[in-house]
Amino acid sequence: MDVEQAYALWSDQYDTNENKTRDLEGIALRKLLADHSFESCLEIGCGTGKNTEWLITRAKRVTSVDLSAAMLAKAREKIQSANVEFIQADITKDWSFSKHKHDLISFSLVLEHIEDLEHIFKHISTRLNPGGMVYIGELHPFKQYNGSKARFETEKGTEIVTCFTHNISDFTTLARQKGFAIEELEEFFDEDNRTQIPRIFTLLLRLG
Repeated sequence: MDVEQAYALWSDQYDTNENKTRDLEGIALRKLLADHSFESCLEIGCGTGKNTEWLITRAKRVTSVDLSAAMLAKAREKIQSANVEFIQADITKDWSFSKHKHDLISFSLVLEHIEDLEHIFKHISTRLNPGGMVYIGELHPFKQYNGSKARFETEKGTEIVTCFTHNISDFTTLARQKGFAIEELEEFFDEDNRTQIPRIFTLLLRLG
């Protein structure tokens, strides 16, 4: 199902249904960024604000972007802060929604829905201050290889969101090509059981 249409349908239950991927990625983001603070954060894929609430404790200003108007409506209901600006935008197009440079750009469970990663990395490198950081948290490709995709249940059955499989090397190669140093690369497992297939992988990058 088309990404925008799917998240419009998903928005009413996104915060309340069981979702191990959503929850573990939130843990991952907080772990990787716990020791950092920022003047300005550009949050890509804010959804219902599941991570925005925490990011405003780490950044003085947060610009939170999402493709789905329905998801943004939930986020605006939840978060009413003068330090947060919510914007509806399609990151596969020109990034005219971002007028300023930032110290952090974060992506949470977004890039599996994007076919052209090079387009994204091209814009990232122009929207960061020198020394700025990028956080990426995604469904682990090992899960994708086994058929896992973003999905949710409706009265009509299971809806599967359009997804693309990206290998970890796809991210790291593009990062290096665009002048980023890899600060951290981590994997997160259900119940921290490292004998299982990891659910989430994260990258923390710094612009050189």
